[in-house]
Amino acid sequence: MGLIENLVPATAEAQATFEAVQAKREQPASLRLLLTCAAEVVPEAITWLWPDWLPAGKISLLAGSPGTGKTTLALAMAAIVTTGGTWPDGSRMKKPGGVLIWSSEDDPADTLVPRLMAAGADLRRIHFAQAVANENGELQPFDPARDMHLLSERLAEMDDANLLIVDPIVSAVSGDAHRVNDVRRNLQDLVNVAAAHRCAVLGISHFAKGTRGTSPAERVIGSQAFVALARMVLVAGKDEAAERRILARAKSNISPDDGGVSYSIELVEAGAGITASRIVWGELIQGTAREILGDVEHEEDQEERTERDQAADFLRSMLEDGPASVKVIKSDAAGAGYSWRTIERAKRELGVEARKAGMQEGWVWVLPAEVRHEDDEPRHSLNGGGLREPWRSSRKARVCGQAKTAVSGEEREDRHSGGSGVVRLKSADDDTEDEV
Repeated sequence: MGLIENLVPATAEAQATFEAVQAKREQPASLRLLLTCAAEVVPEAITWLWPDWLPAGKISLLAGSPGTGKTTLALAMAAIVTTGGTWPDGSRMKKPGGVLIWSSEDDPADTLVPRLMAAGADLRRIHFAQAVANENGELQPFDPARDMHLLSERLAEMDDANLLIVDPIVSAVSGDAHRVNDVRRNLQDLVNVAAAHRCAVLGISHFAKGTRGTSPAERVIGSQAFVALARMVLVAGKDEAAERRILARAKSNISPDDGGVSYSIELVEAGAGITASRIVWGELIQGTAREILGDVEHEEDQEERTERDQAADFLRSMLEDGPASVKVIKSDAAGAGYSWRTIERAKRELGVEARKAGMQEGWVWVLPAEVRHEDDEPRHSLNGGGLREPWRSSRKARVCGQAKTAVSGEEREDRHSGGSGVVRLKSADDDTEDEV
């Protein structure tokens, strides 16, 4: 039998198999794909729990390394929700709301409630998902991967539920948290719950080991499906040396995906001899999540350190004679060729304080006393480098900055006479000299 004759039975068999599969697919005659015309869809604006940070009806992630205080951060947010308080960026809740918390890592009695008390939360508006009772009254632990429908029922009963905290969110996955299909299938229930109740869902996660220096969103442990399904990804970082922490936006499909806020953690008396930690919010930070994390995790090269040292000298010179307006500092820094991110790093390194000068004057920056009253000896580089010229007048710092941005057009000439510390800038285009 030839080749053609051998293929005929195989082809016929394949055709029969195909027809059988098609017949099975066609059996449920009642099924029909439904289409929606775009013209019939009523547009809706995104609603926010925390504007541009926590969307209502969506899943958000909060991830970070151990010790960054992720749970304490989430509880601080819960406290703001329950009291109708003010968010770190100054935006305010329209009214108080309810919070539902599930945590497999911390006990409500000795950890969660004391921290909520320390944060000033309204405990009457907070509930914990702890156990599930069967028809015989027997209890078993609540499992978000199995009992999401029960949680949805209780959310409906709460009526004012604005925030659902799931700690950790990987527990909502019954299969392999590293498999895309398992994560998507299990988290879909959580996505549906968020949408049905217009409730912001905040899932807490961790950074994978050995990921420092990579894209912050990619550092989240488990499958990248966690990040893909979340509309917002927040990351927390910590400077081990300075005990400084940051919260930054690493990914957003619906708002700006950069910027952050600094915070610290302090221990306070929560009542009845109970000590608990709470968040103390700091200032807003500009930059991408990678830049902000790199700042506290010290991810910078030699060139960046050199620029930071120069910026520290620039900022010190502006503030040596007294407070300076933030608006003036921004203007002079831009003219000197420094990015605002670099100036903010220098501010933190020098310990510069931000103060409110008044409704009209706005914010000013002030050097701490120990820096402001340093002697006039030539200063060493902040990172142990060589000597630099002492810049004496904040009013003339702009000239020093302009020299940085016009290296190709100017010739810098240092003339120290009798230890006077005078620096002169000589232009290549003319013979005039400015004393700095």
